[in-house]
Amino acid sequence: MNIRSKKAAAIVNQGGVIAYPTDTVWGLGCDPFNQEAVQRILKIKQRRPEKGLILVAGSIEQVLPLLHHLKHKQKILESWPGPVTWIIPTRGLIPHWITGKHKTVAIRVSNHPAVQQLCLDAGHLLVSTSCNRAGKPVVNSAMQAHARFHHELDYVLPGKVLNGVPSQIIDSETLTRLR
Repeated sequence: MNIRSKKAAAIVNQGGVIAYPTDTVWGLGCDPFNQEAVQRILKIKQRRPEKGLILVAGSIEQVLPLLHHLKHKQKILESWPGPVTWIIPTRGLIPHWITGKHKTVAIRVSNHPAVQQLCLDAGHLLVSTSCNRAGKPVVNSAMQAHARFHHELDYVLPGKVLNGVPSQIIDSETLTRLR
């Protein structure tokens, strides 16, 4: 897995778009700080930019700069790694092409070993949006990702989803569960 993860991370860091298995569903990913790569994902998904995108991290250390000011920081840290996505104020640290119309960002620290390694190899968070076109079913395997998106992706990281259940989404300020 390490060689494949390093290849996927190199492609991401060169502005590429990949498909990869996560703890929850198959995802499309790229470097969130590369606007062109993010725009490619939005085009592939046929997703409106104002909706914003979820970010995934491989470790808590990758998200600590966003957590320092939060009232419920400890509760967030206790839920990670795992399938809990938190809506967190960006404090100007996340670009508008990720947040869309929001002043917050959705972030999860994955417990999937492949995602953890991929984020470690890339050296940063990744975009993690479901691997599908808007309103269409999510792919369930590397083979499906190749079949549906082979001309639009730069790489498909092989592997399996851990549980196939979408993450919970919780507002970090109010602790309201949104999904």
